[in-house]
Amino acid sequence: MPVEHVQTKREIEALLRAAGVRPRKRFGQHFLIDGNLMRRLVKTARLDPAGLVLEVGPGTGGLTDLLVGRTHHVIAVEIDKALHELLSERFAGDDRLTLLLGDVLESKHAIRSDVRSVIDAFDPGAGGCVKLVANLPYQIATPLIMNLLVDHPNVRRMCFTVQAEVGERLVAQPNCKAYGPLSVIAQTMCRVETVTRIGPQSFWPRPAVDSVMMRVDVAESPFIDQEELQRFSTFVRGVFDHRRKVFRSAVGYVVDDDARERVCGQFDATRRPESFCPKEWTEIFGVVQHAD
Repeated sequence: MPVEHVQTKREIEALLRAAGVRPRKRFGQHFLIDGNLMRRLVKTARLDPAGLVLEVGPGTGGLTDLLVGRTHHVIAVEIDKALHELLSERFAGDDRLTLLLGDVLESKHAIRSDVRSVIDAFDPGAGGCVKLVANLPYQIATPLIMNLLVDHPNVRRMCFTVQAEVGERLVAQPNCKAYGPLSVIAQTMCRVETVTRIGPQSFWPRPAVDSVMMRVDVAESPFIDQEELQRFSTFVRGVFDHRRKVFRSAVGYVVDDDARERVCGQFDATRRPESFCPKEWTEIFGVVQHAD
């Protein structure tokens, strides 16, 4: 089988010149120009014909080319107006793709409403599901991943490239700077894999740091419903807002005195929030819930 063509750096530059635009730093635009990595990203996602794919930051459509036709539908969200127009022309009349203009995030804690509606209304049927497949802009990666995990149970897999710092947060272990709410939520709910590390030469313009390709598969979690998971996320984030304080002090900002005394009676309250592993966080939350 011949190797499928993907956009090269020269082709991306030509598309941008024709559109009269240049890569914009404020949008975190670093185009993936390594065709082998693009193919590997799609292969890692294991797309299915009954599925829905969310692509954020499609740029000039290099990855979009590989997604469309491999799954039931692709919804691509592009914040750059000029690139959105370029994509609209390239994919005109293709009903397998929905292109949306604007930021995928409505706020730090919510995905925009039209994207939410499509994801939540998707009927998986025939074993399909919603997957995120993207070369993610650094600025929106952490809140996007967190919101998809906590608020959208239809999303079952995420495969993406992103600056290494975000990947490190996903797999971070307790007692390190990278460990935080994203680490706890992702490791509680998912199987997280660093597929490969990627040097700056695989992007144009070159970023100043390395990137990683990640695969995040949502697995069984200790939570029986979405509301409980949302409460857990709010609790963890609230305590980590005071990560430099000892646990007794930090947890006091998010629960009442009775719940604090109950949980501090069962766990070492002199430890700092970043010292508790994900399993301990679920146990702590269980005590807090019981106290309520």
